[in-house]
Amino acid sequence: MELSLKAPEQSSSATVLIYAGLELIPNFTGYLTHCTQGPGHGPVCLYILITQHLPVNFSDCKGNDKLHYEVSSPYFKVNNDGGLVALRNITAVGKTLFVHARTPHAEDMAEIVIVGGKDVQGSMQDIFKFARTSPVPRQKRSIVVSPILIPENQRQPFPRDVGKVVDSDRPEGSKFRLTGKGVDQEPKGIFRINENTGSVSVTRTLDREAIATYQLFVETTDVNGRTLEGPVPLEVIVIDQNDNRPSFREGPYIGHVMEGSPTGTTVMRMTAFDADDPATDNALLRYNIRQQTPDKPSPNMFYIDPEKGDIVTVVSPALLDRETLENPKYELIIEAQDMVGQFYGLLGTATATILIDDKNDHSPEFTKKEFQATVEEGAVGVIVNLTVEDKDDPTTGAWRAAYTIINGNPGQSFEIHTNPQNNEGMLSVVKPLDYEISAFHTLLIKVENEDPLVPDVSYGPSSTATVHITVLDVNEGPVFYPDPMMVTRRENISVGSVLLTVNATDPDSLQHQTIRYSVFKDPAGWLNINPINGTVDTTAVLDRESPFVHDSVYTALFLAIDSGNPPATGTGTLLITLEDVNDNAPFIYPTVAEVCDDAKNLSVVILGASDKDLYPNTDPFKFEIHKQAVPDRVWKVSKINNTHALVSLLQNLNKANYQLPIMVTDSGKPPMTNITDLRVQVCSCKNSKVDCNAAGTLRFSLTSVLLISLFSVARL
Repeated sequence: MELSLKAPEQSSSATVLIYAGLELIPNFTGYLTHCTQGPGHGPVCLYILITQHLPVNFSDCKGNDKLHYEVSSPYFKVNNDGGLVALRNITAVGKTLFVHARTPHAEDMAEIVIVGGKDVQGSMQDIFKFARTSPVPRQKRSIVVSPILIPENQRQPFPRDVGKVVDSDRPEGSKFRLTGKGVDQEPKGIFRINENTGSVSVTRTLDREAIATYQLFVETTDVNGRTLEGPVPLEVIVIDQNDNRPSFREGPYIGHVMEGSPTGTTVMRMTAFDADDPATDNALLRYNIRQQTPDKPSPNMFYIDPEKGDIVTVVSPALLDRETLENPKYELIIEAQDMVGQFYGLLGTATATILIDDKNDHSPEFTKKEFQATVEEGAVGVIVNLTVEDKDDPTTGAWRAAYTIINGNPGQSFEIHTNPQNNEGMLSVVKPLDYEISAFHTLLIKVENEDPLVPDVSYGPSSTATVHITVLDVNEGPVFYPDPMMVTRRENISVGSVLLTVNATDPDSLQHQTIRYSVFKDPAGWLNINPINGTVDTTAVLDRESPFVHDSVYTALFLAIDSGNPPATGTGTLLITLEDVNDNAPFIYPTVAEVCDDAKNLSVVILGASDKDLYPNTDPFKFEIHKQAVPDRVWKVSKINNTHALVSLLQNLNKANYQLPIMVTDSGKPPMTNITDLRVQVCSCKNSKVDCNAAGTLRFSLTSVLLISLFSVARL
């Protein structure tokens, strides 16, 4: 197996540094400027590349059947005749590329480093400084190591030698020792060194995508394992092979483009990932559209930039019409191929979905110019649905309709709203119509879209329609006027007094009907109404203090029934405000009290008074003792305020029950008086115990009565 590179004997235009690894048989021929022995790896030669064409020779000793070359840089290629060709001017000094030759029986690799043109001068040691994988000696030492390059995915047999360490001054009996990640650190056991010869071998297949480089260390030791020299770094570089397909990781891929967009409009970008070395063709991708579905109106609606992955439109705006397309959704199968898209590159695919978005380039149109509707007078609700057609996308504001009544609705009796399900205009009556006022209505309706139309499209005559509405006459109930009806009267007016005459009219002015009246709701049974003329009078005494009166107002309801077929009924409300009359005498509370027979505080009870009437027929109240049954100097009533008075003893009394008549008078004109007996129990109070047994059957303590009375005062 042999891979060699030859340079033609011509004047120089660029220089190439050729380095042959351990697996290469470095049999270089041709025109060279100078060549030196590499440190344990064979010769390193500086060739002259004149025409940017360098012959590459490979032999697997079996006829080179199915020979295949791979170059790590997209700017070079190997022709079928084995010539390495630069595809553009070589300006990237320091760039490294690899030529990989492979047949079913053998494979080999050579490394090429561009080190400059005519300016290259100096020794080979200086030239090595340009090589990424070449050693840069920095101090004098006897251990000489060079970076080791190993292609990933090598086949059996293993172990196989991949490099060699040289120690020119190694003492006799000393040994080489290799350490680092891949030797004695995880992953362990990948590399080992022959302790006597310095040959480095690999024990299994490597994967560059798992680990791209290994940093090892070489040292020499004596027979006791003590370090003599080193450690010296040894870099192992795993050379990439094209063993990873491109993959699309960011899906799903969905793009949108507006209909009528200009040719060349960018829709979306598709980007694939390749795990191989990005510095080689193994990860240099090219994009292509494999399939378009559907393929109408053109099988090539879109184009993808092979390098960037941008998908753009390629058809004219006229063909990109959502309304004329069979389907506004396209699915593209996009493939990404590495090796710069060469036929032998690996493929990855993904589906791109492209939606043609709608723009408002069609105005809505009524399905007919005139619509008819009928509605009964007094009714409300939807009376007719107006239908329209719009070719735009039903899911967008370019399709959704907005209706407006532009004429015929001065009283705002009609409203129109859009049905979101079918886009129809629902015309409604929101204020009841009156047949007697107008039996016919004509509305002019306009329809527009939620979204504005595109500049070159406008609304036409078909975007307006006329609605003719016929109002049907119905028998309407009579209407009281005013409603409610209100009167004010003094309570206690005489029975049979006339309160008012109600008035109800029939809205059906075109019909000749009579009206009869009746009482519908009279909670206290105080009223009567004449069925013919509507006169309302009293049948009982009106009482402002009745439980049927609230806030001095009594409410009654009356019916007015017309003579239609069937009859119609109207309801009217009568509110009677009752003025107060002093017809309720005041009353006192409490009516029972207790006092101890030896009490030092001779206060008996605080009395309060109340009156159902209103001011000025209530307080201030006057409290007096009426017809005293005991001596005058025993009881005393003292005024506290307008509503309360204090009853007290002037001396202690014997244990007994006493009836004290209390007279209370209100401030009405004329005033009203009420006399109530206050029962006072004089009890025995010893050792904090109250004994009223000898005083009678009532059992109230004086303290309790006083507390109740004071609580009543506080409330007032």
